[in-house]
Amino acid sequence: MGAERVERRLAAILAADVAGYSRLMERDEAGTLARLRTLRHDMIDPKIAAHKGRIVKTTGDGILAEFPSVVEAVACAVAMQRGMAAGNAATDEHERIEYRIGINSGDVIVEDGDIHGDGVNIAARLEGIAEPGGICVSAIVHDQVQGRLECAFEDTGEQSLKNITRPVRVYRVGPRPSRPHAGETPALQSGALPLPDKPSIAVLPFQNMSGDPEQEYFADGMVEEIITALSRIRWLFVIARNSTFTYKGQAIDVKRVGRDLGVRYVLEGSVRKGGGRVRITAQVIEAETGAHLWADRFDGSLEDVFELQEQVAISVAGVIEPALKAAESARSAHRPTTDLTAYDLYLRAYAMYWVSHPRQVREALALLEEAIARDPRYGPALGFAARCCMHLIGEASAPDRDATRQKCVNFGRRALEVATDDPGVLSDASNPSYAHGLYISGFLRLWAGQTDLAIEHAGRALRLSPRAQASGSSFLIGAALFFGRRFEEAVPRLRVAIEDRPLFPTPCRFLAACYAHMGLLDEARAMIARLREITAVVMVNYPLPFRDPGHRELYLSGLRLALGESIVQPAASPRSGPRQATP
Repeated sequence: MGAERVERRLAAILAADVAGYSRLMERDEAGTLARLRTLRHDMIDPKIAAHKGRIVKTTGDGILAEFPSVVEAVACAVAMQRGMAAGNAATDEHERIEYRIGINSGDVIVEDGDIHGDGVNIAARLEGIAEPGGICVSAIVHDQVQGRLECAFEDTGEQSLKNITRPVRVYRVGPRPSRPHAGETPALQSGALPLPDKPSIAVLPFQNMSGDPEQEYFADGMVEEIITALSRIRWLFVIARNSTFTYKGQAIDVKRVGRDLGVRYVLEGSVRKGGGRVRITAQVIEAETGAHLWADRFDGSLEDVFELQEQVAISVAGVIEPALKAAESARSAHRPTTDLTAYDLYLRAYAMYWVSHPRQVREALALLEEAIARDPRYGPALGFAARCCMHLIGEASAPDRDATRQKCVNFGRRALEVATDDPGVLSDASNPSYAHGLYISGFLRLWAGQTDLAIEHAGRALRLSPRAQASGSSFLIGAALFFGRRFEEAVPRLRVAIEDRPLFPTPCRFLAACYAHMGLLDEARAMIARLREITAVVMVNYPLPFRDPGHRELYLSGLRLALGESIVQPAASPRSGPRQATP
């Protein structure tokens, strides 16, 4: 028989068992087992599969499952408990089957399909202290999920769990109450984001009405262009595309969108492209009341597509603020290219880029290079090509980093020559209502040693894009907290970054260094083992971008501790070589 495969990896672990199982078995053993089999088949197993989970093992009354993210694990647990509650509504109290669920996130040892380690043990202990029908999660789960799901958390404080040496902070999970408790404001109670002090709007993904799934990229591109046009209006607060597109393919509850994103208005619509013609329909809804404020339809040829987009933006702005001077929008209106094939290539590349796998990013870059060949002064394509190059430079496995860096600089310089004041081009090419610009600004502040400003700018980027800037901004904040020696606060932020981008090595390096400085050498070594699965380049071998020598030494000494090495390659000054790409 071959050797069993042993590996370490980060996982979200869900442990569940039936409350009062022995009592139920005493009353009706055969009936209880039959009901459990039916529950597993009809509800529990499908929900675990729907949330990308894997059942590791089962006992008579228990289930152990692992998930790729804590968001999926908690969402699955909430769905399971809701399903159980609905099924128990018509059942006598003494006959009800109720699960207790515990969820933790941590490194696990995988051996012959089973998992074990402290991460699993804590999940099992959390399940043990949960109430029947309840869910208990660790602090690290709470920190990664808060604000990302429709549920509330109750802090029960630090708990001493059996056979766990350190106390664990525990949170109970439940649905968001429909009304605030006395003395509690609705925004704080529900986790809703406060409204900005100026008109605010989220543009949801438009429906593709073309009857051709291959045209999905075109409908998405229309939304991106409308968001960009709205973002140019200085008095308007516009949520970034990355956050609104997390609702793509879902049944939309406009009131929930308003709460989740902290906006007063929502724009939704559809796009139909065919026969050289385009039709855009759109409507503005007041999120709090659900009232429809405006609806219209815009028809034109493909040659008119940029004017149609601008018409939508100006009309929406006029509905939100009747005092709007159309000239403010008109001043910012511009046609980025007159070549519709180049525009189509740009939209295809933009849709492909968000897959985030290096192969797709390279394919997106190739499409952009085609677009640029057709129109060498196409600013958005030049800027986005620079961004794709930056992404590829940051991949540890990139075989052509130097050549890609030169292309990045070339695209960036050319983009700046034609950018005028376009925020997207300026942000992508170099580094008020523009989430990605604030995000890159945060990294520049981090590299400059201004950690407080890095955290501030990352937080503002998250506010503009609260659902989709989580990964990069969490890494940025985690790194800034690390340099501030606030290691315990940095850990959950870095874990979010690793969970959302598991193949990107830099957050793993920071977390390994963080654990090492905390004295958690086992955790640090486990993170190094995970890093080795991603890349052979464990210790950085390129010039670090951090200007503060104390920051560079803190980072490298942490890695040295995690690796158990006494010698590390000297870090070059960021002025002496090319800079590291933005993660």
